Amino acid sequence: MQLRLNRAEIIASNLANVDTPGFKARDVNYAEVMRDVASGISAGTKPRFDGVDAATQMMYRIPNQASADGNTVELNVEQANFAANSMDFQTSLTFLNMKINGLHKAIKGE
Repeated sequence: MQLRLNRAEIIASNLANVDTPGFKARDVNYAEVMRDVASGISAGTKPRFDGVDAATQMMYRIPNQASADGNTVELNVEQANFAANSMDFQTSLTFLNMKINGLHKAIKGE
């Protein structure tokens, strides 16, 4: 969930700089981060999501249509990515709540 929050901040930064000349849109390669987490868990290390590990997977986004001022932020792409990330966050939160409720019921003996 922390990775989703970090990604939301990155995408929000891209959206905030949509009109900044020369700004380069960035994003996190979520699949690569999760692959690194899985390999770290199998190696016995504790995964970290404080932005340090995610920063190593940050990449510049290649625009579909280049801007004359060098800005690579595309409003429709960023909005779609923000919405998809929000839905993924909500899904993760729902699954986490279901797990906690299940554990709570098991503890109470219901």
